[in-house]
Amino acid sequence: MIQPGTLYVIATPIGNLRDITLRALDVLAAVDVIAAEDTRTTAHLLRHYSITGKMMSLHQHNESSTAMKIVNLLSRGEAVALVTDAGTPGISDPGAILVKQVREHGYKTMPIPGANAAACALSIAGMPTPHFLFYGFLPATAGLRRRDLENLKSYPYTLIFYEAPHRILDSIEDLVEVLGAKRQITIARELTKLFESIHACALGEATAWLKGDPNRQRGEFVLLISGAPARPQGELSEQGQRTLALLLKDMPLKQAVRLAAEISGESKNTLYSLALSLQGGPNQKE
Repeated sequence: MIQPGTLYVIATPIGNLRDITLRALDVLAAVDVIAAEDTRTTAHLLRHYSITGKMMSLHQHNESSTAMKIVNLLSRGEAVALVTDAGTPGISDPGAILVKQVREHGYKTMPIPGANAAACALSIAGMPTPHFLFYGFLPATAGLRRRDLENLKSYPYTLIFYEAPHRILDSIEDLVEVLGAKRQITIARELTKLFESIHACALGEATAWLKGDPNRQRGEFVLLISGAPARPQGELSEQGQRTLALLLKDMPLKQAVRLAAEISGESKNTLYSLALSLQGGPNQKE
């Protein structure tokens, strides 16, 4: 079953220890080494299923150096499993650097799928849009957080964020300020754990709900925000308008319109009409 010289990337439970696949348990029991984000957390999981095995630490601060150690293990024909504290490695967790190194050295990587907090939350959000954008953690500082949200503001997709308890109120405040109070939010907290809660409301009501009970601000959060509403036909996005205005400062009108259309994906005709109005009418130099 286990292939020599292979890295197995294994999803582990995000809370409930029974949310692990039978295949994952088989692989964890059979590999030569388990690379774990926190060996203490993984040891708890392994003890629960009476699995014993050699472990090594691989986390965000040592991933680059440890990756080569794992490549060396693979070169000797050993099989290695990668796990993080919870969920799927490489998704807002260590793993991507290791996988890249392993593949570049010609060794096989094999995913063992399972729990993922974003997919879990999306499944119960009741947001019918067919597309979503997983963003992970927003920046910790307010200025950078608002900058990133401005870049996401016009996307028509459900936006999925992870957030920590000590930043949840600040992040909600910035979400309201940048995206507006009318969008819908689903707050999924402590998924699959004892105090799991799922609450849906207008974004402008989220802060009051969180403050209504201090316990609601504890734990790990997945936030799902409805996408930007469809724009009326012929209306430009804020990104398209900003792009055009910047280009018009340094180049002729027609060239600015063409580049703005390529960058923003907006209609050339609509951009051309706006450019004319910004420059004072059709008699301006093009």
